[in-house]
This record gives sequence, C-alpha cells and structure tokens, in this order.
Amino acid sequence: MNYWSKKNFKEKGLMQGDMVLWMVLLALCFISVITVYSASSNMTYGTGKYWEPVTRHAIFLGIGVCFTWLMHMLPCRLYKLLGWGLMLFSYLLLVCALFAGEINGASRWIGIGSFTFQPSEMAKLGLVMTTAFIYSVFRDKDGVTKFGIKLAATNILCTLALIVTENLSTAGIIFVVMFAMSFYSQVSSKLLLWIGGSLVALAVGGYLTASNIPQSTLDKWAASDGVMHRVPTWVKRITNKHVLPLDPKDYDIVNNNPQVTHAQIAIATCKVTGLGPGNSIERDFLPQAFSDFIYAILIEEGGIGSCCLVMSLYLLLLYRALRIAQRCKSLFPAYLIMGLSLMLVTQAMVNMAVAVGVFPVTGQPLPLISRGGTSTFVNCAYLGIMLSVSRSARQIDDNVEPSSNVAS
Repeated sequence: MNYWSKKNFKEKGLMQGDMVLWMVLLALCFISVITVYSASSNMTYGTGKYWEPVTRHAIFLGIGVCFTWLMHMLPCRLYKLLGWGLMLFSYLLLVCALFAGEINGASRWIGIGSFTFQPSEMAKLGLVMTTAFIYSVFRDKDGVTKFGIKLAATNILCTLALIVTENLSTAGIIFVVMFAMSFYSQVSSKLLLWIGGSLVALAVGGYLTASNIPQSTLDKWAASDGVMHRVPTWVKRITNKHVLPLDPKDYDIVNNNPQVTHAQIAIATCKVTGLGPGNSIERDFLPQAFSDFIYAILIEEGGIGSCCLVMSLYLLLLYRALRIAQRCKSLFPAYLIMGLSLMLVTQAMVNMAVAVGVFPVTGQPLPLISRGGTSTFVNCAYLGIMLSVSRSARQIDDNVEPSSNVAS
C-alpha cells in the first residue's frame, strides 16, 4: 500500500489513527505554549527579548508535531527493526555522555555546537521498542520464555547501568515502566514478585544507609570527580534533612530547598481559581520554572482547574492506549503502545508529584509541556508511534487492508 498517495489522504484524512490521542497532543502543546511564555520570564529579564524563549519552544513543538505526523504514517512493523537500531545508537551516545561534560552537576547531555540533547531520552524510546519486540517474539504457552526474559533483562540492565550514576530518577522511571511492561506481557509472576520484594528491601536499606552517612564523607564525595559525586545530591533529596525554625521569618529560603519552597508558595497562593495567565509571581524566583517545576506555575496561574485538566489529559492518554492495545490483533503493537504510554504518564506523574512536594526533586520535565528540545521531539515520537499502532488497529477493525498490520 502507498501510504503517501493522495487517494489515501482523501479517503482517510490527513490525521489518521485515534482522534483522542491527537486531541491530547494538541491540547498539551497549546497549554505548553501559554505556560512557557509566562514561566520563562526569568530568562528574558536580562536580555529584554521576551518572545525569544516561547518562540523557540513553539518552533520545537511545531517540528515535533510534524514529526508525529510522519511517524504515525509509517506501518508499525517498521518499528521492530528501528527499535534495535535506536537502542544500539543510544548505547553509543550514553557512553559518550559520561565524558561529555556536565550540566547542572550531571553528565547527562551531549553538545553539538549550540544544540544539546539527552541520550537517555532516546534510550527510553529504544528500550520500550526492543522490549516489546522481545516479549512478543520469545513466547510459549506459559508466557515469555526464559531466553526472552534473560535477553530483555540484559538489555534493561545495560541501559540502567549507563544511566543510573548520572540520572537516578530516569533510571527509576525506566525500571518502573519495564516492570509494568513485564507484568502486562505475562512474565512469570513469581519472578516479578521476587524482583519487587528485592527492590523494596533495597530501597529500605538504601534509605537507612543514606541517613547515616557522615556529612564529612558526603562533602568528600561532592568534591570528587568520580562516580560518587552525585551521591550527596541523592542523599539530600531522599532524606530531606532540613531543620525548620520556630519562626517562619528565620527560614533561609535561599539555601534550604529553594525549588520546593517556591513551588509550594506558588501552589499555596493560587487562590483556587488561579492568578490568571501571565500573572505568576513565583516564576521570577523559582529555578527551572519553565522546565522541572512548570506544573507549579501552571497551578499558580490556572488554579485547581488547570491542575486537574492536565492530569486528566495524561490519564486519558493512558486509557486510550489501553483501549487500543485491547483491539490489537498481535502482541507487538499492544506491548509497544502500553510501554510508550506508561513511559509518558509515569514521567508526568513523577513531575507533578515533585511540584506539589510529595516526591523528592528529580529533575524530570513534564512531557509535552516543559520547555526543551530533546524531550519534546522524543515525546512527539512516542505519540507518533502510538498513533501508528492505533491506525493499524483501526484498519483491522474496518477490514481495510489488514495485511498492513504489524502482526502480518
């Protein structure tokens, strides 16, 4: 079938696949442009170029949506091979990122001229695609075979090993999504129970250990250039050791968790209905207001309504992915769309939990809303692949050239 033919567009429309997913994508992009324009004011204070950050972001979003359209027109079966190529390329970039210098205290980025990007974003996409392929191919009557489990585990552990030392939160999100994909793919329940129990024991042991590390040791690690230089940051975020004074006026807002403090002030002063678009006060004081803590600015300006709206959009995306997965006639597209939706929604929930103060600071952007280049393009790629899966599922339901489905 010629997917690019004029006849195909005339019969099916320019935007194919699940229309709800398209609506979620466009709604998040619209919210993003408005919120980034307001939240990026501290970037324009010194230059006076008030439109530059939001214009750049809007261009990235526009390119991302075009990228989504191109990817959703591709047949799903192509992603079986593209996933492995992307995974191998991600391994190379992750190794390079370890030696490419630091941004915000972590070696997460690779710079090419004035453009920087995070290899971990590409690795997440490649990992979901390859894991979906492994779980769909290496199966027997009891579920995923032992060889399939070992192959997937090796791929996952190698990726986590390259990410965890510099980006613990991303490694944690990947682990949670891979665990959920394994459960959905009917990996042995005994194995998953053992992994889950071991993880809980490890988390408890890690917290107790972190709480008892001497401050002198943490200072020594922080000053080093070795693999331990990120540990003090993790300990501070996990243990949250802050002694609050009796008088609030004595609280040192500059040195004691300024991000969390200003985010909570923004949420506490939203007055239920919000201050209105462009009227945020804390955007001028909140570090990374346009990225990691953009949800706090969104609540400050839009109130409880915008808080619930954004959360509902992500949950709607997950719900539609589940419905589409149920309609798929083969395993690969079902596992693929569930993995991609879980990756998006899990990251979104972590970002929102950080912004409202119920989760340690992680540095995770809010998908399709936070300002950024790499994350915007990769998240749009997620939606493009999900729409490709939905388009194939609809073709089968409508008996329109079912041979074009990924299962063929």
